[in-house]
Amino acid sequence: MTGMEPFNIGEAAARSGVSAKMVRHYESLGLMPKVHRTESGYRQYTANDVHTLRFIRRARDLGFSMAEIAELLKLWQNKRRASADVKRIALAHAADLRRRIEEMEAMKRTLERLADCCHGDHRPDCPILDELAEP
Repeated sequence: MTGMEPFNIGEAAARSGVSAKMVRHYESLGLMPKVHRTESGYRQYTANDVHTLRFIRRARDLGFSMAEIAELLKLWQNKRRASADVKRIALAHAADLRRRIEEMEAMKRTLERLADCCHGDHRPDCPILDELAEP
């Protein structure tokens, strides 16, 4: 430890910006190392644990999957890592985001086109529903 008292789960959650529920979830997935527990079973977190939780939170904020985060954590903790491995993961994720954005833009265009064709009045005919009902 860094000379500071250990943190309970609520304090670790507050300091990292991650909910206590997610802290437990990350532990169950093995993203967090097993933390020390008191004799009564309460978890005790160190400053390093909080730093790891912040890393996970930032990676989640960027949309990395849990599997990608696990790999990034291993690389982060390995001081002999090759930065090329980290870059490969980041670029693959960026490419996946680009593909998903393109798919969402196509969905948006389709919905806007369908909405333009819909009269939006009291009549029952609706090209939006007709499109959704297509076989």
